[in-house]
Amino acid sequence: MANLILYYSRKGENYVSGSIQSLAKGNTERVAEFIQKAVSGDLFEVEPVRAYSASYMTCIKEAQAEQRAGERPAVKALPDSLDGYDTIFIGYPNWWGTMPMFLFTVLDAFDWTGKKIVPFCTNEGSGLGSSERDIRSSCPGATVLPGLSVHGGSAASSEKQVAAWARKSV
Repeated sequence: MANLILYYSRKGENYVSGSIQSLAKGNTERVAEFIQKAVSGDLFEVEPVRAYSASYMTCIKEAQAEQRAGERPAVKALPDSLDGYDTIFIGYPNWWGTMPMFLFTVLDAFDWTGKKIVPFCTNEGSGLGSSERDIRSSCPGATVLPGLSVHGGSAASSEKQVAAWARKSV
């Protein structure tokens, strides 16, 4: 059985170590690539149909409005199937204490029975928030392992930590 590394990562303006910086590659994408390098597997980047604002401050306001409304925004594409994968890593930035709402759209699209879900997130100090609990609630029948929180400002230098955690999770 194979691993799937399903993730969303914000490129461009991000809040990093106390300031707004422009990132050519998002922090969560870096972590996803470290996981793939450590345990192999297929990478699948999830993107919302309606793009968030290029402005980080506007983006997080949009994300908060989606969360308050309980939205399930559409995504551009989903994996064809989860068949053949026993472990699915799910990565995201922590926005307002959990995953961006369109990732719940992904969770709602599949039967997770018998799957092992391994969450990971990037953040600037808020950790995993309620995301592990939210994933458990959205994926009945799945086993949700303890997730990994990576400080966004340290994501580029987190390979050793990420690899050790990923190897323990498969």
